[in-house]
Amino acid sequence: MANLGGTFTLGGELPVTRMGYGTMQLAGPGVWGPPRDHDTAVAVLREAVERGVTHLDTSDYYGPHTVNALIKEALHPYPESLVIVTKVGARRSEDRGWPPALSAEDLTQAVHDNLRNLGVDALDVVNLRLSNAAGDYPVPMPVAEPFGVLAELREQGLIRHLGLSHVSAGQLDEARAIAPVVCVQNHYNLAHRENDDLVAKCAAEGIAFVPYFPLGGFSPLQSGLLDDCAARVGATPMQVALAWLLQRSPSMLLIPGTSSPAHLRENLAAAELELPADVLADLDRIGAA
Repeated sequence: MANLGGTFTLGGELPVTRMGYGTMQLAGPGVWGPPRDHDTAVAVLREAVERGVTHLDTSDYYGPHTVNALIKEALHPYPESLVIVTKVGARRSEDRGWPPALSAEDLTQAVHDNLRNLGVDALDVVNLRLSNAAGDYPVPMPVAEPFGVLAELREQGLIRHLGLSHVSAGQLDEARAIAPVVCVQNHYNLAHRENDDLVAKCAAEGIAFVPYFPLGGFSPLQSGLLDDCAARVGATPMQVALAWLLQRSPSMLLIPGTSSPAHLRENLAAAELELPADVLADLDRIGAA
């Protein structure tokens, strides 16, 4: 079995494979409604776990509710080693938008929805996703009130560990004054490195950094550099981009998503790719290109 980049332990008690699987693409177009192919969606989930993945990323607002129902159908009762990380803080509107849902009532309801639809008594990790109607990132708002709601639900035993998404370093510090934070999920990849300092901060403090959109957003010049590096190591450009993230920080956890079994295998294989120093140096040029 592949080592999937080794493991990282969340909160001192939940070891997860550094190469995980993000479930967002299992929903229909626009992350809305059922998957295009229900049986394939179930098969992808099962294959990810069969290949050793122990870190699944989800949310009950994928669908909404659709993806968590698929996870339960495919994998319940869950292997003891499987860690399911979900997120709250937004909801889906009838126009398929993602408006914020950060009130105490909204957050409490979202936690109970995740519990019910995943079929568990307690959620392994819940990320508070900060959002506002303007789509700011990071969201310029205090984190204490909504994070405090989740901390209280953690005290009640409904959540084991807490994380954050769409946050700044200051918001991370604010949250950690209330309760431990085991992971941060922000936008980050080869081409988008605005969170470089936060990646380093998380590594220094034993917090997982989980980049969403780990692939894509490359300019033509950046794509050319990436293609060249991939050709030199005999891998696909996307495998190289994933491997770079794994080598970027020891606390980096990846959750690339796909609805294709073949694409799943390609992503997981990236964890076996060791990029040499000259390739890493050239890849660093992408962030400056």
